[in-house]
Amino acid sequence: MREQSKPPTLKSMAAELGIHVSTLSRVLNGDATAVMKAASPDVVARIRQLAAERNYRPNLQATALRTQRSQEIGVLMPRISDLVMATLYEGIDAAADSAGYMSFVSNTLDDTDRQLALGERALRRQAAGLIVADSHLGGREQLLQLLSARKVPYVLISRRQPGHLSVTCDDYLGGRLAAEHLYRLGCRNVAVLAGETFASTGADRARGFVAFFQEQGIDIPASHILHGHFDSREGHAQGQRLLEQDRSVEGIFAVNDFLAIGLMGAIRQAGAQSGKDIAVVGFNDTPLAAELPIPLSSVRLPLHEMGEMAFAALLARINGEEVESVLIEPQLLVRESSVLFEPR
Repeated sequence: MREQSKPPTLKSMAAELGIHVSTLSRVLNGDATAVMKAASPDVVARIRQLAAERNYRPNLQATALRTQRSQEIGVLMPRISDLVMATLYEGIDAAADSAGYMSFVSNTLDDTDRQLALGERALRRQAAGLIVADSHLGGREQLLQLLSARKVPYVLISRRQPGHLSVTCDDYLGGRLAAEHLYRLGCRNVAVLAGETFASTGADRARGFVAFFQEQGIDIPASHILHGHFDSREGHAQGQRLLEQDRSVEGIFAVNDFLAIGLMGAIRQAGAQSGKDIAVVGFNDTPLAAELPIPLSSVRLPLHEMGEMAFAALLARINGEEVESVLIEPQLLVRESSVLFEPR
């Protein structure tokens, strides 16, 4: 019988190339920063070509055990089915892949106990760091305490938390942009679908919206500030409830596009028209916004880029670098859902 060839090792490939084994190890098992420090581009290319020819696959588990850090990062999100979350994750994953890392995502369902359990699982996998998209305002989250205590690098994305590194939008400004737009259209009786109370995104957007109208001498009644889930079903239900109690409302701001889409359905069901009878503004400018039968005015965020920025911040932390939170300025895109409004 023919003797099967032995699988390649770092030692055998190093001897074949005449390169020290530690150089091969850093190139084939290290992250992008380690690779750049390990060897010249020409040497890196030679190493990777030989590894491909020999079908060499690094033992990532062994590397993690040896270094106490893997080339994986964990991402915790409320629901990956949410288009906003999915787009953020695409940005994270693309940036991680470019840097030689692999990402994995877990759905926490916006439950803090589940968040902690999934975070602990990620740590048992010796993840190099975590990106957290489901942070809750109020109280002290156990997961963030755990990560801080164990000195595990982490970054918050989308939702902020005072005292923690984050990549977020200036949500307060975004709410003000929506309010200023509706006010200039002539809307005085307004409402806001404000999302979950524990999410900084909804809270800050609603706060900015309400504050602008207060500065104009208009107090938005509590009955016109509705809280609930961030989805179209909730938007429809809240729209129905709002219109049943006040058919004279002129402008409504929804703190995300899915709430706005459900709201527009409720407006249509009530025999009115979004844009003409009631001005509607959403938030995030998801791809659906511009393609609706009545295109939706929305506050735009560079979601994919935010994901990339979050990974860059995490990688800097992993490498022991100082890094500051990123606050992104939003932009209002006006479409037919508000521009056709006719003041009563």
